[in-house]
Amino acid sequence: MTFRPLHDRVVVRRIEADEKTASGIIIPDTAKEKPSQGEVIAVGPGGRDESGKLIPIDIKTGDRVLFGKWSGTEVKIDGEDLLIIKESDILGVIDETTKIRKAA
Repeated sequence: MTFRPLHDRVVVRRIEADEKTASGIIIPDTAKEKPSQGEVIAVGPGGRDESGKLIPIDIKTGDRVLFGKWSGTEVKIDGEDLLIIKESDILGVIDETTKIRKAA
């Protein structure tokens, strides 16, 4: 099955966070939060302005993105848990050199 998001929506696969803290403490599954990073799987064509002109999305398939904790709608497609997010809910694109640590 293929899924194509509409308008300015993006399909994201969550990227699991590390299971250890920087000091080496292992975090059990029950204490973990859902990750707020993901890989873009599919992208819609973009939104439209008031005159009906298409505004393309800045994000592309394969980008690693950071999104808000409560963003999007969780769906299951082909047995895989995915997230459908509006482009405006994505906080930024992560490049390979960026290190993001969670605030304590």
